[in-house]
Amino acid sequence: MEEINFGGESLRHRQQLILNAAGEGIYGLDSNGAATFVNAAAIRILGWVEEKVIGVTLHDLHHHTHEDGSPYLKEDCPIYAALKDGEVHQVSDDVFWHADGHAVPVEYTSTPIWEEGNLNGAVVVFRDISERLKIEKERQEAFEEIKSLKEQLEQERDYLRDEINITANFGEIIGESQALRRTLSQIEAVAKTPTSVLILGESGVGKEMVARAIHMNSERSHHSLVKVNCASIPKDLFESEFFGHIKGAFTGAHRDRIGRMQLANKGTLFLDEVGEIPLDLQGKLLRALQESEFERVGDEKTVKVDVRIIAATNRDLAEEVKQGRFREDLYYRLSVFPVEVPPLRERVLDIPPLAQHFLNLSCQQLSRSNLKLTQVHIDRLKRHLWPGNIRELKNVIERSVILTTGGRSLNLELSLPTDSKKRLEVVNPAWEEGEVLTDREFWLLAKANLTKAMRKANWKISGPNGAAELLGIKPSTLAYRLSQYEIKKPA
Repeated sequence: MEEINFGGESLRHRQQLILNAAGEGIYGLDSNGAATFVNAAAIRILGWVEEKVIGVTLHDLHHHTHEDGSPYLKEDCPIYAALKDGEVHQVSDDVFWHADGHAVPVEYTSTPIWEEGNLNGAVVVFRDISERLKIEKERQEAFEEIKSLKEQLEQERDYLRDEINITANFGEIIGESQALRRTLSQIEAVAKTPTSVLILGESGVGKEMVARAIHMNSERSHHSLVKVNCASIPKDLFESEFFGHIKGAFTGAHRDRIGRMQLANKGTLFLDEVGEIPLDLQGKLLRALQESEFERVGDEKTVKVDVRIIAATNRDLAEEVKQGRFREDLYYRLSVFPVEVPPLRERVLDIPPLAQHFLNLSCQQLSRSNLKLTQVHIDRLKRHLWPGNIRELKNVIERSVILTTGGRSLNLELSLPTDSKKRLEVVNPAWEEGEVLTDREFWLLAKANLTKAMRKANWKISGPNGAAELLGIKPSTLAYRLSQYEIKKPA
């Protein structure tokens, strides 16, 4: 380039100063594609040494392959296309290769240079877009996180709406019986630990209230207690309910959905009726519990969670394992600390305060004047066997409030089951008319009855003609009582 002096300063020098002042990388090509000049930004961005690139075909230096490593032929390069067709070529998403071998994301424009009607070269202006892509990625990640949090908040809102009714119906654990105190001591012992808990008990005894008490007394109490009713989940939707899914994962998946396990992150996951989970799906649950991670249905991204597990069942899971209907490894994973919730018939002292609690609640919900329980009512409630446990008691009291049309005395007579009197006779009318037993005498009587049942069943606990069947209780309950009364099969 011919130097023209302007006040002692050459035109080329001034042009170079202008080029070096530009923030974008700029370099020139002759008609054969060899470099004619490079500016300071191009040297900085691509790590070039000016003396080594002038006169060199730059495509072989910085544009020889695509980002995935596949060959990028010079004939296909938009930069050199400007030397052929004489048109401006713009690319907004590509990579140039740095002198040290790493890829630099760029956008660039290749503009042809015409001189007296002849195509003499091209000027390439490019910009390092690494920072922009980083910001866009962070913005996208933030958007996805906000979207996920929004979805999670919506599901927590819906979940809490469902839970309000449960909390209102059952309130705090009520009672002071010895059987309940034993359960409460177990709750107190395990609540502060991260240990998995298996709550055992008949239907309606309040297993969910025990789970809630464990959660509320744990270090996770400021996070959610998320319930999954395993008995109500269709088999085809099991994975979606537990782990969530992404939009389009299956027919009907119209949007992304967060599963219950992710919803319980940092909190507690309560698996109610865990014995109802199909055998072929138990392995997937076990893997998620052991690894503390899972993939949403249709997604390849692994989600890590920190969840404490509390499970509950009215089944004898040990027997289910023997029958091949429940995985042994999952059983031991869940039953690290079993908690037995006694049936209401073993909590006779708790019936009056429970009945009064449900009476107050029903009067409030049904806008009735405060009704009262008489001693006759309490005696009648105590003599009932309550096969439906606390849930049955609540229903009986609510039914009584509805049937009470006048006065302040509760109409309990029409609310109890029609076979209630027959059940009372089974209790043993002779004992009812006789002397009151001391606590020690009652304990010895119960032990003798258990021993008699075990002998009659030839020390068989479960199954047909087993002692549990003779006594009308669950095998797990019988096993617990045998341990409590220290009853063992004679050598």
